[in-house]
Amino acid sequence: MTSIESSLHETRVFPPSTSWQHTAAISSMDAYHALCKEAQADYEGFWARLARENLVFTKPFTQVLNQSNAPFYEWFSGGQLNVSANCLDKHVQNGQGGRVALVFESDDGKVSKVSYAELLALVCRFANGLKSLGVQKGDKVVIYMPMGVEGIAAMQACARIGATHSVVFGGFSAKSLRDRIVDVGAVAVLTADQQVRGGKTLPLKAMVDEALALEGCEKVKHVVVYQRTGNGVPMQEGRDISLAELLKNQSDTCEPTPVDSEHPLFILYTSGSTGKPKGVQHSSAGYLLWTMLTMQWTFDIQPHDVFWCTPILAG
Repeated sequence: MTSIESSLHETRVFPPSTSWQHTAAISSMDAYHALCKEAQADYEGFWARLARENLVFTKPFTQVLNQSNAPFYEWFSGGQLNVSANCLDKHVQNGQGGRVALVFESDDGKVSKVSYAELLALVCRFANGLKSLGVQKGDKVVIYMPMGVEGIAAMQACARIGATHSVVFGGFSAKSLRDRIVDVGAVAVLTADQQVRGGKTLPLKAMVDEALALEGCEKVKHVVVYQRTGNGVPMQEGRDISLAELLKNQSDTCEPTPVDSEHPLFILYTSGSTGKPKGVQHSSAGYLLWTMLTMQWTFDIQPHDVFWCTPILAG
């Protein structure tokens, strides 16, 4: 067998500009090595410092890493927090409520901008709406929605009341949706009448109806339907409710529910192309901290930067 060897041997180094280095989260190789040295010397102390500096706990953690049930490690045991409060309330309380939190461009080119205060109010109304349906801490909710502000609010609303959400890609079939609903044990599905992609409307609510008609979905008691296009879709009495109706008269304040550090935040499923879809569960505190540090250290996000994420699916 002949091996392929690369003919490219690159030895050049392209350092960032001095002005860029001065504002970077990790401003130099010395700073990077200092972080590595701190972690190597006392990794528990390292992560404890970062957790206390970056996360808002309602109850302090008592143990950084519990390895007694390996490989099911537990981070920040004894602590409690709320992910939604860390994502939204913290910024509003720090005087950043008027700043733009989300910029969304829909399929038709329309741009929507939502501030932190506006998003927090929407999330609170959504959370109160879910609670009015009986959704509570520990329940599982499937989100089968188009990309958009409402989808973000749905995830945040679940986190706010301690419900675990599972986002299902809007291009999956009714059978694939059903498999994930059953496996996660969902009590509610959040969806839309339709989604818009490439100028075409594609059914979501119809897929949900088809999925819920299949065996095993009996635990689903409620379907919330966001009117994305406004085209009429069948609504099952006693089970289905429009998002507009759910949010109507709801308070724009909702006290965040404290959850344990290891409380399941969300479950994301593999594609299922090689067999039964496998759910990957992410907990609250550890996932939130590493996400924040990834944005700071890898992407070097600064307070006034705009992060552009290319979605898999336009909505």
